[in-house]
Amino acid sequence: MTTTQMLPSLAAVVGDRYRSHEVPVRGGLLHVGVWEPEREDPHAPTVLAVHGITASHVAWPLLAQALPGARVIAPDLRGRGQSRDLPGPYGMRSHADDVAAVLDHFGVTQAVTVGHSMGAFVAIVLADRHEDKVSSLVLVDGGMPLLPPEGVAPQDLSQAILGPAADRLRTTFADHSAYRQMWREHPAFREWTELTSAYADYDLVPTGDGAFQPATRVEALDEDIAELVEGDSLLTALANLRHPASWLLAPRGLMDEVPPLYPQWAREHWIAAHPQLAVSEVEDVNHYTIVMLERGMSQVVPHVQAALGR
Repeated sequence: MTTTQMLPSLAAVVGDRYRSHEVPVRGGLLHVGVWEPEREDPHAPTVLAVHGITASHVAWPLLAQALPGARVIAPDLRGRGQSRDLPGPYGMRSHADDVAAVLDHFGVTQAVTVGHSMGAFVAIVLADRHEDKVSSLVLVDGGMPLLPPEGVAPQDLSQAILGPAADRLRTTFADHSAYRQMWREHPAFREWTELTSAYADYDLVPTGDGAFQPATRVEALDEDIAELVEGDSLLTALANLRHPASWLLAPRGLMDEVPPLYPQWAREHWIAAHPQLAVSEVEDVNHYTIVMLERGMSQVVPHVQAALGR
């Protein structure tokens, strides 16, 4: 796909370095966006960027723009975006193996892996299952299991936090304008940008009866969501964590609320459990805008650059 074949809103944000690809994985083709280095360089480093649970690779244009000397590879995970038709099973192991296949497809022997939200969980499992393919991890407001506060059962936590996303996935919309309006009313997106428009437009797919729906499969969300609390593959990967890892935290949550996804007591728990984590708070952002606003990405990028320089 070239920029002339894209939705205009997507073409407006991805830039001239961007191309899209289809990569063979289990059950079919995984859709992948790639930003090549500004200057052709066979030794250019690679950043693998992995999106969140109901997102797509369109979460990453700001990262690519900030790294003109690097190749940025960003897949649509199985069940999301233009990879929505790949079959299950889903889960962190499947996603990790998919993105490992992506690196192999492009001849990348090792990459700095940046994961946002669920993408950070995928990144950790990738580093465990495919150790040599990862040089460093940058975990953006995700990666550590979600801990239930007092009075909330573990099996209820993920639904309490992410359940509203399932409601959105089951909703149909008349057109792109209606879907954009839904996001405009979302408290996390009070600051609207060209990237927000592209992110929303890309996420919408036709239902076949003249309406549209979000691209993420409900069954993919349902299967993945439980692993964010107590998934075996994640707990094993964390126990084996041996790569340099930065954990970047947003001060506000998915609905722009306080406390954030990781309240202070949860942060303290995971920092004590994994003292090798380099922990930083990203100022004045929420769970989404940490990667989708310039002021968020400008604070994330130095950690990625540091990882590239190791």
